[in-house]
Amino acid sequence: QVQLVESGGGLVQAGGSLSLSCAASGRTLSSYIMGWFRQPPGKEREFVAAFKWSGGLLVYADSVKGRFTISRTNAKNTVYLQMSNLKPEDTAVYYCAVKVDGFSYQSNNYDYWGQGTQVTVSP
Repeated sequence: QVQLVESGGGLVQAGGSLSLSCAASGRTLSSYIMGWFRQPPGKEREFVAAFKWSGGLLVYADSVKGRFTISRTNAKNTVYLQMSNLKPEDTAVYYCAVKVDGFSYQSNNYDYWGQGTQVTVSP
């Protein structure tokens, strides 16, 4: 079992920055994929970014490439999503997720989810 807790959401103006964190606890292995997804209002959940905890994989959605960055602290088992130059279309509930066996863009392939954190970007 893996438990994930997100934090750091909020309201920011367009062009601003925000950093989300995801604290992982329980059984965490280096082979796991850590992903960030988001669900805009009235839309389906979509892929944002992911990496493999042990390294060798780092993927961003085209819509966030160059603006969002994943980082982590091994000691605290915490993953961060640093978001800059935010746009109103980035408004969504953001989730972190874990997939135990291989990378996927599809949210329904991920095994563990956090509760989500709201990010609202005003024009």
